[in-house]
Amino acid sequence: MKLLRLFTAIIFAFTFVTIASAQRADVSINLSEPFFDALLDSIYQNFDPPQFSIAASESKIDEIRYNAISRFDVFEPDTAFGSGPQAGATISDRQICDESVKIVREMNGIRTSVRFREGKVYVPLAFSGSYAPPFVGCVDFAGWAETNIDLEFDQAGQRLVGRVRVLNVNLNGTNGIGGTLIAKMLQGSIDRKLNPIEIVRLDKVSFGFAVQNSGNIRMKAVAVRPEVSAGSLQIFVTYDFVKG
Repeated sequence: MKLLRLFTAIIFAFTFVTIASAQRADVSINLSEPFFDALLDSIYQNFDPPQFSIAASESKIDEIRYNAISRFDVFEPDTAFGSGPQAGATISDRQICDESVKIVREMNGIRTSVRFREGKVYVPLAFSGSYAPPFVGCVDFAGWAETNIDLEFDQAGQRLVGRVRVLNVNLNGTNGIGGTLIAKMLQGSIDRKLNPIEIVRLDKVSFGFAVQNSGNIRMKAVAVRPEVSAGSLQIFVTYDFVKG
């Protein structure tokens, strides 16, 4: 009798695990570099280049300016940015100056793109823009930024998002002068305007199944595991089947 009960318990436990695992499934999504190249080509062919403000408040400008000077990363209008007004930048100057950055398709051979290398998502951003740093006036700048995208699973929002981190800014013809200041401004603008970037809405990937006279069964993402390999990003999504 005890042996029969033990056997029954084992069968029950095995059946429970089987049923539980049968209510969960994995789906994989593969995104390649050519996919993003085609997407970016389409964006730049059909729309104006993305542009956003890098203007900061007076207190923020003073703070960034002080930090830049303390690191010997200062603006030299004649060497760092070419021509520009020599007078100090006032509030009126900054109102006249566009103070924005435009993400362009290519700048001096560097193309805005998405690249998968060494387990990370690299995004070189080619840009041009203008800014009115204190004591200089409105100046134009251009170059490219080295950025990474950190991937995160937003379970509440059922989406995979990415946060852009600016690693370094390379300004044209400046030998690195002014790069730190622009990097700080660029990161601040990205945090305000872009981060987090929605990469995939996982509820749009899922399917709903109608059950006659009983409602619907829907898929709910409960875990995401991105894997970056050379040239591609593979996203493994674990879904639960739940009553919807």
